Amino acid sequence: MAAAAEAAAGAADEVPQKKGPSIVVQLGALIFLTAAAAGMGWVSGGMLTSGGSGSESHAPAAGHGEKANAQGEAKDGHGEAPVSDTVIPLEAITTNIGAPTDVWVRMEASIVLDAPQAPELAGIIQQDLLAYLRTVKLYQVEGASGFRHLKADLEERASIRSDGHVKGLLIRTLLFE
Repeated sequence: MAAAAEAAAGAADEVPQKKGPSIVVQLGALIFLTAAAAGMGWVSGGMLTSGGSGSESHAPAAGHGEKANAQGEAKDGHGEAPVSDTVIPLEAITTNIGAPTDVWVRMEASIVLDAPQAPELAGIIQQDLLAYLRTVKLYQVEGASGFRHLKADLEERASIRSDGHVKGLLIRTLLFE
């Protein structure tokens, strides 16, 4: 009986262990996956650079804070809002928010109009946006989705105040302190 117990114990010790793939196979798979990821990144980058439409622009690109004119020359436009009949910069809005009241907000924005309007329209819209910012609570504007909701609310208020002439709101600076 002791011999049978020893034979069973010896058989349990000799259970063959599973071997994984060899190091060569693992390295080959790693190299293949790395090459595939690099290729997909290169293709995606090419699509983003060309605008995704497959047609490339032959005009030289302007750098950060620069605008290219018709000849393709870059001119410095850093910190300046485009001024035209349909894009009207508003004066900076500085106020405290609804809650907590010790938090201040400063916003610089411009409105995009469908056609030239009376100059006093910008002042009316600015006062309405100021009144709205005084009711905002800090938790409402946290994160990217909070910013999108705030921008949508501000655009809607501006559109209502202008009887639908405001087609967009460009927020240039938004600072909470």
